[in-house]
Amino acid sequence: MPDGSCFYHPRFRRCLLIKAIIEHFCPAFAPGGVVLYIGDTENKFVHLETAGLAALGVALNSASKIPDVIVHDAKRNWLLLIEAVTSAGPVDGKRRKELKDLFAGCKAGLVFVTAFETRRTMQSFVSQIAWESEVWIAEEPDRVIHFNGERFLGRYSEVM
Repeated sequence: MPDGSCFYHPRFRRCLLIKAIIEHFCPAFAPGGVVLYIGDTENKFVHLETAGLAALGVALNSASKIPDVIVHDAKRNWLLLIEAVTSAGPVDGKRRKELKDLFAGCKAGLVFVTAFETRRTMQSFVSQIAWESEVWIAEEPDRVIHFNGERFLGRYSEVM
């Protein structure tokens, strides 16, 4: 697990969101998942598990546009590619394709996730979010918004 030094970086809000992803999103939606990478465009490789990525057929280099957090859910064999959005864009159609290309050799299924601090932040980007991706909002950590997929419309067994 990373030492937490990025959380004192001047880009504090972004670091807090990354911290929330690791502490709240991962246990809820990828229980037992292993954090293989943490970083961002200015501070790549805060945490990197090279062997874990290599075992999945993934090799990253500093020139690549790597997502902010990468988590392997071995139980479902998913690789969650998570973008932490505080000001820059979400996983849109272009970014989704870039990530698919970057992780083309991956032996795990790819899951594209955009994380926001608040619904208000998400509102600025909602029209850009890619289909076949997920959105997680830190202020409502028990929910994930699914942008389409195998289920288009259907009844849930329990209505709140």
